[in-house]
Amino acid sequence: MSAHTAKTELKLIGKLILEGELVCGTGLHIGAGKGSLEIGGADNPVVKDSQGRPYLPGSSLRGRIRALLEQATGAAVPSELVYISKRKGQEVRIHQSDRPDDEICLLFGRNPGRMEKVGGGEIDSHHATPARLAVFDAPLVLESITPQMRENLDDELTEVKSENAIDRITSQANPRTLERVPAGAKFKIRMVIDQLCPEDAVLTGLLLQGLRLLEDDTLGGGGSRGSGSVSFHGLKLVWRGKDYYAAGAPEQELAAGVDLAALQAKVAEIGDSLVAA
Repeated sequence: MSAHTAKTELKLIGKLILEGELVCGTGLHIGAGKGSLEIGGADNPVVKDSQGRPYLPGSSLRGRIRALLEQATGAAVPSELVYISKRKGQEVRIHQSDRPDDEICLLFGRNPGRMEKVGGGEIDSHHATPARLAVFDAPLVLESITPQMRENLDDELTEVKSENAIDRITSQANPRTLERVPAGAKFKIRMVIDQLCPEDAVLTGLLLQGLRLLEDDTLGGGGSRGSGSVSFHGLKLVWRGKDYYAAGAPEQELAAGVDLAALQAKVAEIGDSLVAA
């Protein structure tokens, strides 16, 4: 439980830098929309960078972690959700409250203003909360797409999965294709967690909980149909106190080459000793 109150003062203490690899256990589809659809191409292409290489948008990873944490903490219920879009067929609901100790809002940020609650009524938030967590776009590790994998891919770096939707009355098939980054592909991830007060120490554990939930869930499209299984490996956690930025003090390596379980244990061992220093 967070100890934040409305009187908690925010001043940079330092930053935790989390880096490592996200490994695809099955094909991964992060959609790019159909604006770039080519003749003979997949119906649903993956997002690519300016060099035509698939990448994992930080917004996709961050949003999925947030959604899983909202479900795990009981925040994904109508009384705790607000609309950020009410366009028909494109409704978007997220958790937001005005409580100063709301860890979801502390980690992911919160804007002030009036919003409509999903369960009815409105919330008039007066607390602007800076997001502690930044998740960067994750580039593909090209070496993870081996020559043997390339021989069996539909494109140089991606595969195309064919699917059928079956009409329950006529049994008519409606074929579709889904472009995916293949199983075994790796992405380099980088996240930064700002520590703005001693009370922020609990937020790192919350992030790691979200990452562990993701390992037993899915990322991207087609999750219920076999896509999007991921895991995290070779994780490194570094502490950079405010003197690192102000006076060139050395960073402190807290863990290197570990998995999520080992990293959780290390963070629990450290507790709030860093941010309290």
